[in-house]
Amino acid sequence: MARILTIRVFAVRAAALGGQHSPNRILIMAQEHSPISSVFRIDVSADTQSENMDRSDVIQIELLRQLVAGQQRQNELLAELAQATVGMHKQRAAELQQWKETNPRLSRACRQAAESLSRVQTQFLESVTAEVIDNEEHLVDGDFMLHEFVDRFGPRMAHLNGVLQVLAQLGDSGPAAKSSV
Repeated sequence: MARILTIRVFAVRAAALGGQHSPNRILIMAQEHSPISSVFRIDVSADTQSENMDRSDVIQIELLRQLVAGQQRQNELLAELAQATVGMHKQRAAELQQWKETNPRLSRACRQAAESLSRVQTQFLESVTAEVIDNEEHLVDGDFMLHEFVDRFGPRMAHLNGVLQVLAQLGDSGPAAKSSV
């Protein structure tokens, strides 16, 4: 027969019964065998049934271990990827800053061109939105009109955005950046 270590929480029981008991009285209560069921039971016996796990339990445990190992490896790879990305970004920013310092006049010209092109882009977007609002029904109902619209405005918008992005990156950041250097 398995030995069972029974832990009784006598202070809680005593408080529940409304009595105040000293630590000595609680110790005596722990040694008494009362008919009140115990609150906690912990099996400390060497039971052979608990040692023999089912084959499915062993498989589940091994699969969980493999999952944990896979997640740890994935976390390591993500950390390496983040470090590489940050390193490339810092290198690119340093190269760009070096180019700006080497070509300050061209950098200022790129900034001015980006500002002008930004105004052009704003006007272009206004004409695109006006075109969409005016031809909403035709764009929704007909594939031909939608394709015509995309062919007409899509490449221009994509190229304009690309050129504007390059000019903005190459452009000098202005007086605010110079005062902090």
